[in-house]
Amino acid sequence: MNSKAQKLEAFSRLLDIMDELRAECPWDQKQTFESLHHLTLEETYELGDAILEGNRTEIKKELGDLLLHIVFYAKLGSEEKAFDIADIAEEICEKLIFRHPHIYADVKVKDEVEVKKNWEALKLKEGKKSVLQGVPKGLPALIKAQRIQEKAAGVGFDWPNKAEVWAKFEEELEELKQAEESNNLLAVEEEFGDLFFSLINYARFLKINPETALEKTNIKFKKRFEYIEKKATESHTELTNMSLPQMEKYWIEAKNQS
Repeated sequence: MNSKAQKLEAFSRLLDIMDELRAECPWDQKQTFESLHHLTLEETYELGDAILEGNRTEIKKELGDLLLHIVFYAKLGSEEKAFDIADIAEEICEKLIFRHPHIYADVKVKDEVEVKKNWEALKLKEGKKSVLQGVPKGLPALIKAQRIQEKAAGVGFDWPNKAEVWAKFEEELEELKQAEESNNLLAVEEEFGDLFFSLINYARFLKINPETALEKTNIKFKKRFEYIEKKATESHTELTNMSLPQMEKYWIEAKNQS
């Protein structure tokens, strides 16, 4: 692996290239915080895909793309004389030191649970009015639910064990059935949301990431469905003309191959 000096040299090279692009490239010259926003989100999702695929080469590539965005934002900030890359680095360093008193001060912790509780308590000392304030509004709902639950649990608002969480899930399932029987669409939607929320909570107690679990299922479904499409093409059959029993046969074949 590279030495610290080599790492600093590579990062310095990236900063120099960013300066050159901003000065000489017409596309880079036109970019703003706002114009880069959607591209940054896209790069973040591409990194997520690479992580789920376990492809280290792609992870490295996508991390580079994301790092470029950070350097780009820092360049824009420096042009406005608002902040630069050093300010960004120093601020996160100070934050990490402040939020890890068990490393940089004399606070004692016995496990990661206490670390998380201290983390949330320290965030409130920094001026945040709510433990949940740090959950971005723009997060997808599933991830947002997970983060809300984690943050509430971090200050002790949590179920005592997973059995009670599962009981809550079953309660919400029954309430969904009752709402469905009432033919009240708004009530059904509300209870469906409650059911999702409780299931995400249960995933947390199982120590699995519900977003990751769902995405892996998406990938698995896509792969098996594409196998059905492949078989339809091989048999010169329109997918819409294929019977459900035929589809199920190929589905099972695809499942047995995975």
